[in-house]
Amino acid sequence: MDMTTKPCTLAQPCTLAKPCGLIGGKLGHSYSPVIHADLGDYEYRLWELEEEQVGAFVRSDAYRAMNVTIPYKKTVMPYLDIITPEAERIGAVNTITRTPDGKLRGDNTDYYGFLQMLRGLHLTLTGKKVMILGAGGASATAQAVTMDQGAAEMRVIAHADNTPETMAKYTDTQVLINCTPVGMYPKNGVSPVSLDYFPHLEGVLDMIYNPAKTRLLLDAQERGIPSINGLVMLVAQAKRASELFFDTTIDDSVIPAITDKIVRSSRNIVLIGMPGCGKSTLGKALAEITGRPFADTDDMIVERAGRSIPDIFAEDGEKCFRQIERDCVAKICAEHGMVIATGGGAPVQPGNGDLLRQNSLVLYLRRDLSALPTDGRPLSQSGKLAEMEKVRGPIYKQICDAEIVVDDDIAVTLARAKEVLGI
Repeated sequence: MDMTTKPCTLAQPCTLAKPCGLIGGKLGHSYSPVIHADLGDYEYRLWELEEEQVGAFVRSDAYRAMNVTIPYKKTVMPYLDIITPEAERIGAVNTITRTPDGKLRGDNTDYYGFLQMLRGLHLTLTGKKVMILGAGGASATAQAVTMDQGAAEMRVIAHADNTPETMAKYTDTQVLINCTPVGMYPKNGVSPVSLDYFPHLEGVLDMIYNPAKTRLLLDAQERGIPSINGLVMLVAQAKRASELFFDTTIDDSVIPAITDKIVRSSRNIVLIGMPGCGKSTLGKALAEITGRPFADTDDMIVERAGRSIPDIFAEDGEKCFRQIERDCVAKICAEHGMVIATGGGAPVQPGNGDLLRQNSLVLYLRRDLSALPTDGRPLSQSGKLAEMEKVRGPIYKQICDAEIVVDDDIAVTLARAKEVLGI
């Protein structure tokens, strides 16, 4: 039998006891089980498959219903009995269910998910000039929604056409949608395009959700342009998929609720401030009450270098120290659900601010200079703490999400932090 062309019809439909789940290539960082656990009381598994395994699995009775992610949204289509017009139009299937007579039905809930992403940004595409970066499956979804929303113009820029010359032709772009993987974990910190080309932008949408703030979204934030990542889309498409799994209706209010829950649990809590202001002390206390792992970038530096920080300064100089520090900041801030204390100078080094913010809520701890210790702190011992704070303070303020005044009593400081964090 030619499995690439002949669809299958299962003799026995799947029973309620069979699990739902997700198939894809690499699923280690998937939020899908967490999302579906909040959508209903059913088992939801992850199945990592090689391409040659996909057809047999789709045709099996190992599941009740399932989602499909990269790179198999097109791969599964020849194995299905029914493909909905919406999925056919987009050219991709991300949800497979079974009809009462056991036929396999392919649907695409990404369309609904992207609509919710637009609504989350309170943005309409009607009459707008829209640029879509990328020409793959995610782009097809964005294109379908953009056309249906009545955009005045839609510019689809494939990777080969993403050049300065091309971008210079479209400076009137009002909405930018990134459908490429540029900037996605683990290749954080890069952007598919400079926003300098687009002085009239009203919104930036990035389908990436890991990291939470890509370089593109950070650039938009710095310019005051409304922006959003793809987490809302992920939750919304899962909600619609769950409705299809069980032929039911779920209220849309679960979308922001689940999205917020994931954000709160997955984001890091990063503490910045002058050396000796109490970042490590507060960080350990927060880690204990939240059950999160704690990391101190200064401790990471010492472990990596095999020397104390004063020794690194004395033997190799500040430049060497800052490079080790940047590597440690980049590594730990790409993680999720951590409490992280940073060295006083880490946030002020070029590029580190973005690394700290990409997955984190950043808290700036302010403490009176006279209360700051200097032992074991090479720069603090220079007698120029006031000058350091004058330079660093504005940068701390710029990258932080909230400020906390440090009290000599850790219980008071902890209470202030808990209030800010809502815990």
